[in-house]
Amino acid sequence: MSAAQRIAQWHARARRSRAAYLACVCGVWLLPLAAWVARGYGAGAASAAAALGAAAVGWRAWRGARALDRQWLRRRLDALRADMDDSADLLFADDAALSGLQRLQRARLQRRIETAPASDLRLPWNWRSLAVGASLALALAAAAAWWPQPRPQAPGPALSPAPPVAAAPGQPRLLAQALRIEPPAYTGLQARDEPALEGRAAEGARLRWRLRFQPQPAQAALVFHDGERLPLRREGEDWSAQRTLAKSTLYRIDASGAPPAQARRLYRLDVVPDRPPQLRVLQPERGLTLLAPGQKAWPLAFEASDDYGVAATARLRITLVQGSGEQISFRERSVDLRGSGGARAKRFVHRLDLAALGYAVGDDLIVQLSVSDNRAPQAQTALSPSLILRWPADAGSEATGIEGMVKTVLPAYFRSQRQIIIDAEALIAQKRKFDGETFVKKSDAIGVDQRLLRLRYGQFLGEEAEGEPKLPTSDSEDDHDHGRDGDGHAGHEPSAPAAAHDDHDHGAAAAKPAFGEEGAVLEEFGHTHDHAEAATLLDPQTRKLLKAALDQMWQSELHLRQGQPQRALPFAYKALGFIKQVQQASRIYLARVGPELPPIDESRRLSGDRAGLARREDALTAATAADPLPARLWRELDAPASQPVDYAALERWLGANNERVPDPLAFAAALSALHDRPDCGECRARLRGLLWPLLQRPAATVHARAAGDARDRRYLDGLPQEAR
Repeated sequence: MSAAQRIAQWHARARRSRAAYLACVCGVWLLPLAAWVARGYGAGAASAAAALGAAAVGWRAWRGARALDRQWLRRRLDALRADMDDSADLLFADDAALSGLQRLQRARLQRRIETAPASDLRLPWNWRSLAVGASLALALAAAAAWWPQPRPQAPGPALSPAPPVAAAPGQPRLLAQALRIEPPAYTGLQARDEPALEGRAAEGARLRWRLRFQPQPAQAALVFHDGERLPLRREGEDWSAQRTLAKSTLYRIDASGAPPAQARRLYRLDVVPDRPPQLRVLQPERGLTLLAPGQKAWPLAFEASDDYGVAATARLRITLVQGSGEQISFRERSVDLRGSGGARAKRFVHRLDLAALGYAVGDDLIVQLSVSDNRAPQAQTALSPSLILRWPADAGSEATGIEGMVKTVLPAYFRSQRQIIIDAEALIAQKRKFDGETFVKKSDAIGVDQRLLRLRYGQFLGEEAEGEPKLPTSDSEDDHDHGRDGDGHAGHEPSAPAAAHDDHDHGAAAAKPAFGEEGAVLEEFGHTHDHAEAATLLDPQTRKLLKAALDQMWQSELHLRQGQPQRALPFAYKALGFIKQVQQASRIYLARVGPELPPIDESRRLSGDRAGLARREDALTAATAADPLPARLWRELDAPASQPVDYAALERWLGANNERVPDPLAFAAALSALHDRPDCGECRARLRGLLWPLLQRPAATVHARAAGDARDRRYLDGLPQEAR
């Protein structure tokens, strides 16, 4: 390495060392700077101040490194190396400006630099000053973090004039009032002022009262309906108090010496509870999904909403069930999903890689999403329904040999009329999710199912197949579309005669019937299905019902194929009713146990002898109500005001049956009004009206049998005489 290269290397190392030293000396002050700015102006301002400070530190380090220029390098070489002979400036001089002796001296210096050990030109670090500066910076940062911060004085609510109250001279009268409601921070709601001292507030809201009396009372407090007393503090000319609202309540203002009308005035505060988040599954559409051929991933989509805000992340629990019988194993894992969307509604989307999860033949994959809201201090959590991905059952291997010769094809399965109604109602409910073309296609698909079902029942009335449709069988591809209902199960609704002729199809290609089959013999020699009049397998009443059902299916199919499922539903319901009548007509009902009735004594018929019979004149006793207190108090309140009413019993009953009362505060207000004015008829009527919905509905009464008129009595009296 040449002398110039070695000098340049030493110079660069010295510059880097100087820049690092200056960055350490100045950078330690960034921490207290950010801490104090954050204390006064928040985290955003602290981040901006830290960024500007870091830029200033970088600029100072760059300027310090640039100060070590060529002049400094000459002086540094002359000071550190005696073999330079104070001639280090010759190493950087122009060759043309040097004399012969100077060139000789420069060559000698270059050889010394090339052969001598490396020189450390770096300036020494002042570790003492660096430690002192770091200690001071840390102390300032700790002071910013731990120094008690003065609480900002929240401005009191603006006073509003209070309703005028008649008061005698010297009685404290409420002149102005205000109530500030500060919802919890997580709700994102703004604080508001209520001049009427009552209203609705979010659960956990902070309430601040501000009252002004004239003249000033000796003391004042807020008295709640449950007996709690909140003293008011005097601040100058005003009285104030604070409280966190946890449940709905009633309260009154109790000021010493205040007029009675002001002391009896009740104020109501209703709590708006924080509802748990609502979770809806967008994909898949069903709780149980069968794995499609060639499917390698399972897409999932959820939508969560909350009244105040949904958490940014949700947890997806994945359970893989493997094995069968007693050899079943479970493997669980969780995945955190990040939602997209607004604060109150978020969408969580995930795609499960089946191969990575180890999903194999015969396994079940179960997922469930858990999402929380932003409630503080304890969040509320909602769970989605469990979604299952199931490997389809193996249809079994093909039989060979003799087994293959005797293996028969299972009969075709059609969607039942009830399933067609369920699918049509589900399609109407999801109409907003589809565009017009998709909605018509889905309605047309249900209409196709209706047509196939109509053709099946039509065979028993002599109707021929339309266009020779290929009916779905258990081994055809269409069986997956028409042979299963919305949950993947086969739909069944055959009537008694229909179930016996599932494989009878006149529209299919003619095939030679097998020897000995009942249906083949009937078809070959009878063939009674071609004409309605010749279809003698069904009685006339059953054929009439089936014909009515087919007429309704026609109308249902017509509207479904036109994309009008809502107009098809009435006809589909009527068709279902006729089919059920056919099924009921083909059933035989037998009593489980034969009745054992006493033998009839023919000798007592029309004799009038009532010996051994129960007395019809016996009076009925009143039934005892399960909870007689509300009914008793309801009757007592209807009495004159002079009669006492047991209000204490009603208060105890309300405390024990609070969940049965729709509005407990209304009862508390009515009872408070009656305590203040026992002779108030309007207050008693109001409390009586609140008790009316709580009364137990009376049981059905038994009416006595009419004794009859004089003619009836003469007939009954004459029966014994005629018997004698």
